[in-house]
Amino acid sequence: MTSIEEEVTLSILMPCLDEARTLPACIAKARAYLARQNFAGEIIIADNGSSDGSREIAQSLGARVISVPQRGYGSALRAGIAAARGKFVVMGDSDDSYDFSSLDPFLDRLEAGYDLVIGNRFEGGIKSGAMPLLHRYFGNPVLSAIGRLLYRSSITDFHCGLRGFRRSALLQVHPSSPGMEFAVEMIVKSTINGLRITQVPTTLSPDGRGRPPHLHTWRDGWRSLRFLLLYLLDQRPQ
Repeated sequence: MTSIEEEVTLSILMPCLDEARTLPACIAKARAYLARQNFAGEIIIADNGSSDGSREIAQSLGARVISVPQRGYGSALRAGIAAARGKFVVMGDSDDSYDFSSLDPFLDRLEAGYDLVIGNRFEGGIKSGAMPLLHRYFGNPVLSAIGRLLYRSSITDFHCGLRGFRRSALLQVHPSSPGMEFAVEMIVKSTINGLRITQVPTTLSPDGRGRPPHLHTWRDGWRSLRFLLLYLLDQRPQ
């Protein structure tokens, strides 16, 4: 880890709500990645009200824990981004579905000048059982296609949870969504504001939670679609 006085290159950010079962593996992989680098880094856990000991586990493993009282995926990430000290941020779910020890593709693109780097699970591989068939063959492709059509985006996986960005650039677009639609908002606002965006292949593995995910298919899908439609209307000249 790093002292607060050091210049931090990378913040690895994980939103968390009762992830005691998988946090140790995620933090261990993130620590292994940072240990191989010649720059300073930090691991941030944006805790959204865990009651299973996740906070204590994260602290015992050397991560910095940020308490986020306002519930929601977007709320947790916004607080984590605000607290991050890194020039770059890589965010990813703390359910062990993404490999935090293999972040070079994201850092390479960020260091090459891109502002936002989105993981693409359809190019990188979706392991058996990692994504419900409804999401894989309908929800994700359809919502991503709508996003590409409405906002002239080249991104083909609008909902991948593993992504990296230049912190200063993302703060300039002021993402504000509290829920799962935050993932869509990041891409839409970055596109509209002319940020340099690219995507890299990313592998999705089955999560290690042993319980249902926090994602609610129909509710969160509707919130994403609603954002795509309403934000476009907001951009129309008055």
